[in-house]
Amino acid sequence: MHTYDPNLTDLVFAYMRDRLQLDPVPLDHPGDKDKLDRALAGLIGQEGNDPAEVLRLYAEQLAPTVISCDSPRFLSFIPAAPTKAALLFDMVVSCASIQGISWLEASGAIAAENQVLRLIADLAGLPAQAGGCFVSGGSAGNLSALVVARDTARRKRGLGDFDRVRIAVSDQAHSSIGNTLRIIGVEPLVVATADHRLTGPALREALLADPDPANVIGVVATAGTTNAGIVDDLAGVAEVASEYGLWFHVDGAYGGAGLFAPSVRHKYAGIEHADSFVVDPHKWLFAPFDCAALVYRDPHLAKAVHTQDASYLDVLHTGDKYEWNPTDYAYHLTRRARGLPLWFSLAVHGVKAYTDAVETALTLARDTAEVIRATPHLELIRDPELSAVVFRRTGWTADDYTAWSDRLLAGQVGFVTPTGWEGETVARFAFLHPHTTMDMVHEILDTMK
Repeated sequence: MHTYDPNLTDLVFAYMRDRLQLDPVPLDHPGDKDKLDRALAGLIGQEGNDPAEVLRLYAEQLAPTVISCDSPRFLSFIPAAPTKAALLFDMVVSCASIQGISWLEASGAIAAENQVLRLIADLAGLPAQAGGCFVSGGSAGNLSALVVARDTARRKRGLGDFDRVRIAVSDQAHSSIGNTLRIIGVEPLVVATADHRLTGPALREALLADPDPANVIGVVATAGTTNAGIVDDLAGVAEVASEYGLWFHVDGAYGGAGLFAPSVRHKYAGIEHADSFVVDPHKWLFAPFDCAALVYRDPHLAKAVHTQDASYLDVLHTGDKYEWNPTDYAYHLTRRARGLPLWFSLAVHGVKAYTDAVETALTLARDTAEVIRATPHLELIRDPELSAVVFRRTGWTADDYTAWSDRLLAGQVGFVTPTGWEGETVARFAFLHPHTTMDMVHEILDTMK
């Protein structure tokens, strides 16, 4: 199993070349369970199989049942559009079996990852000492950061491990925030939003109205809500956080990439005050899954919380001034060097190419909004702040939207799933891929007549 096989290598490389050359990447379809079960039946047993036959089964039976989120016609949820350079280097990371937990084992890889984290921290306006690590996604980043917020506050305030603490969150916060708070045993102080946007005044009002604000130890703001791309009042929230001594966390899993775009950079004013910040490069920064950047204003606080003590790990913590162990900055231990594909692509293409690609999606959203506004049977629900466009087809029910979405996918015209807005089923575009065109948008909107 561990001997180099040139035929197997050529077989897999040929498949990868064919996949990388797809232009455009097809959407494909969800699979039928019974059909998949029949295709896989008996495949894994005591004896192996011809690799060509296994790969053929994957290519013909499995791959077509995976909807391609890197297709320019994938406009639901939050798509992905990894660059070819990033995809190729992800293969390098895999075949090198990099154990990216420590400076001892992977100093070169970690130095490269930290170069990217430094770029992101600089764009956010965080200080020179800021740093962190790459984790699997926004959920992992939010969890890791809010554990640091909880434990740091308990230590500073002289609280016990089980004393009640709360974190203020918007009623529009991502579901991972609520899930994180349940996992770490922290209660939410839910702040009502005006027009779906958390503001400093709303946070202050909630704290003043609360009977026990002293146990509120942090606040989470969102830099680009997943549904509509709304950026909270980061400057206002930061001001209140400073006034009340709260840890200020910014969830920019989707929208944080807008920091690369001059046309919307002003929307992020105040992010420079964040104690922690998350952005997912596997979304709008064109990296492969799974990759999220977690950055702390003061990484030493995170290190004090997340460093794992075990006799066999003592060798990792030598006190060397150059030591940087990603395992010290999140809840993980074992990890891939998942920031390297982004590093390689940024080094190959340059930051300007990323800026241009992000701006392309922003322009597409604005142009689409104008088309919707000018179409009598369509209604724009709100002007897009980033690259998500929420709209309705007048007179349609939830069933109409579902049937329309199914027809689009069946015809490979687009993957556009309905969403909810204030209790109503509506339509939503999530633009990200720089090769999505207005012609595609018109083709999809024309099906709503």
